Amino acid sequence: MNVREISLTAVVAALYAALVIVLAPVSFGPIQLRVADCLIPLAALLGWPVVFGVGLGALVGNAYYFLGPLDVVLGPLANLLAAALIFKLRTRLLPACFAGSLVIGFVVGGYLWVFFPPPELGFSLPVWAAMMVSLTLSSLVAVAVIGYTLVTAIRSSGFSRLLESRGVRTYLK
Repeated sequence: MNVREISLTAVVAALYAALVIVLAPVSFGPIQLRVADCLIPLAALLGWPVVFGVGLGALVGNAYYFLGPLDVVLGPLANLLAAALIFKLRTRLLPACFAGSLVIGFVVGGYLWVFFPPPELGFSLPVWAAMMVSLTLSSLVAVAVIGYTLVTAIRSSGFSRLLESRGVRTYLK
């Protein structure tokens, strides 16, 4: 990684952590909308700096609102995996965003039930399954709706050309 990529990683991490912390009431809990996750699809556009940035940002945000070591380790890992998957599948961005949402929903939902009672979904599911469904749905909103829209807007605005003129490598044309 060069200096620009390290700087971009730091900016993404700081932005992610700030969004998690400032929007804390809705960033945590059994029913959550982690708005910061809308940054994850930027990995398709900006590559590894975003992959590492959203992982580091989640580490900072989850450590700030410490639920336990499980959340501090597995939450950032879920972001890393989701962002890496989106980067790998970037030529088909919308399906990639859905796949990334599933990763977050299954990993985070797979352990979050330990900390919170699951939401009432209107039908009977095991506690862990109800949490996985809830987190997957909220992740779909943040990643596949808001995040996909963000990347699409950046691409259509010509902002990626501005980034490239400043030496930042982009991966979507």
